[in-house]
Amino acid sequence: MPKQAESTPGTPSAQSAATPVEWRISAGLVDYPTALAEMEARAAAIHTGTAPEQVWLLEHPALYTAGTSAKPEDLLLPDALPVYRAGRGGQLTYHGPRQRIGYVMLDLRARGGDLRRYVGGLEDWIIRTLARFGVKGERREGRIGIWVAINGREDKIAALGVRVRHGITFHGIAINRDPNLQHFEGIVPCGIKESAGQPFGVTSLAKLGKAVTPAELDAALQATFGEVFG
Repeated sequence: MPKQAESTPGTPSAQSAATPVEWRISAGLVDYPTALAEMEARAAAIHTGTAPEQVWLLEHPALYTAGTSAKPEDLLLPDALPVYRAGRGGQLTYHGPRQRIGYVMLDLRARGGDLRRYVGGLEDWIIRTLARFGVKGERREGRIGIWVAINGREDKIAALGVRVRHGITFHGIAINRDPNLQHFEGIVPCGIKESAGQPFGVTSLAKLGKAVTPAELDAALQATFGEVFG
């Protein structure tokens, strides 16, 4: 799983344990460095008990992010798009318009402190969200993200990357609603090339014939989040 942990979780704050998760939805495109700075600030505030947990839904301009395990050779077109060091676990991924990002800032100390279970929860969240639109998302052993099997091939429809600092999670998930899939050709997404000679691709809800609006996807994400994380 793509994850990066820093320090051992300590005592949960009373506020994070008792206050409902706050939802933030941004219109337009949010600059990546701005989003990263705001995520880190919110995670710090959750740690000190001065802000509630938050899920932030947004979209970025077209760009690549490099996780802590990113390999230079997996950046196939270095000059195609801006590249940002993300600080999360994982390798290279693409973000861009019409791809929904869910940044998740939760107090893992108040939720049992189990990082593996948390990552599994993010996967469940994606799978349940896709199911609301008639898409069967699946895990694959040894492959990061959520996959769709159609006509004998498997394509990735969602990615996830996690960082934990002082027991607070940040970064999160990305679901391909209707992004420009050609931009994925500039990288080896998450370092995954092929297995047993089978190449893997990238897909989206739109490519699967699902016309989903941002509002519909956001509503599904909010509803299924509660099913998984309470």
